[in-house]
Amino acid sequence: VPKVMKISKDKKKKQSFLIFIFQVEPTATILDIKSLFHKSCDLRDEDILQTLPVGTTASFYFSDLGPQVTWGTVFLTECAGPLIIYLMFYFRLPFIYPPKYDFTSSKHWVVHLACMCHSFHYIKRILETLFVHRISHGTMPLRNIFKNCGYYWCSAAWMAYYINHPLYTTPYYGQQQVNTGLYIFLFCQVGNFSIHIALRNLKSAGSKTKKIPYPTKNPFTWIFWLVSCPNYTYELGSWIGFTVMTQCVPVAFFTLVAFIQMTVWAKGKHRSYLKEFRDYPTLRSSILPFIL
Repeated sequence: VPKVMKISKDKKKKQSFLIFIFQVEPTATILDIKSLFHKSCDLRDEDILQTLPVGTTASFYFSDLGPQVTWGTVFLTECAGPLIIYLMFYFRLPFIYPPKYDFTSSKHWVVHLACMCHSFHYIKRILETLFVHRISHGTMPLRNIFKNCGYYWCSAAWMAYYINHPLYTTPYYGQQQVNTGLYIFLFCQVGNFSIHIALRNLKSAGSKTKKIPYPTKNPFTWIFWLVSCPNYTYELGSWIGFTVMTQCVPVAFFTLVAFIQMTVWAKGKHRSYLKEFRDYPTLRSSILPFIL
């Protein structure tokens, strides 16, 4: 039986060890070998000690990761901040705009519509974190919460300042542009929620078995035929709609940065699917059908 021998070295301990991978066909690709290597070496939380190929003596090495915080806490903090901050600008609390505008209301309907859409988006994300998402990762470093929240909170303050500013000007093409942006936003919000429900139903609570996500009877999930991470596709569409509706530069900038970051996440997830599932649909792209 053909076999592949991989030599790894622990630089800290100055120790080398051999790992043998069997049942490797001569026509196997490097990706196939990598997949077999990970299956042979990666330990899962539910693995039983006596079933591991470690002989009668096993040594475990643990690293102190420092202060940690749960991912659920991070998500809730990320979403609650923008929700509250945006409303502070919407109600024009003191010390934000000139005193004569304190607690005044905008005369433009699009400003009120933007507040409703922005609030809806983050309330939806909070509720999904509490009742929909099954977060596989346990914790993350405490310091990261400041970085993540700083990005979301500052971005919310930046866009809210201009949208709710007393001198804000409405979109160039008027109500037609506002309606177009609103329809795109609402469509993508429903799509994003549908994808999250489909991903939740993909596995039962507590299960760590990974499966390939496929379209369901819900038409919003049919994009799974073309994209690996349609939740990011719909999220991008929501912010594009919000940009069209408000015609605000800070919103457009936030959308661009979000697109870049979500593309990185989507491409990583796409590579993970290809590595884990040999029968993964080849037609799918990462985030944009046939493009990216």
